[in-house]
Amino acid sequence: MRMPYGKHAGMLLVDLPEPYVVWMAREGFPDGKLGDMLRTVYEIKVNGLEYLFDPLRGR
Repeated sequence: MRMPYGKHAGMLLVDLPEPYVVWMAREGFPDGKLGDMLRTVYEIKVNGLEYLFDPLRGR
């Protein structure tokens, strides 16, 4: 899924910069499916598990 709004609109959620995802976590994720996906991206990024994104990037 791509980020639907903001500075990073159009970017794949898995490619969002970690500082931005951390900021969103502090500010509060949006409701719904987007928020759920961003929470998952956050957990993966802050725990150093970004290799899990490789299949989504086609690597």
